[in-house]
Amino acid sequence: MLLSELTQKLGGTIVVDKPEAIIRSAYTSDLLSDVMGHCGDESALITIQNHLNTIAVCTLAGIEAIVICHNRPIPEDMKVAAEREGVAIVTTPLSQFAASVALGELEASVR
Repeated sequence: MLLSELTQKLGGTIVVDKPEAIIRSAYTSDLLSDVMGHCGDESALITIQNHLNTIAVCTLAGIEAIVICHNRPIPEDMKVAAEREGVAIVTTPLSQFAASVALGELEASVR
């Protein structure tokens, strides 16, 4: 799935773009150590963690995009780090549960 398709499914907004991103799975968690252990390459992280450490975790785990739920604002330092590290950021008004359901087809198509 392209980032633009993911954004459309979530009724979201692209804050930091990465047009070449291909999203093949999604993982929902707010515990960043859990994310590092279970979320992998070509994935989207669904979370409410809108801070700089989230970008660092995505870089380590090979995560293509972060979906920030409840339209939480994105701090400027997070935007700058995401652009530098090549991690897309999408915001959505949806809850983590609703965003997970909306992207549930990703996980099913990987298996």
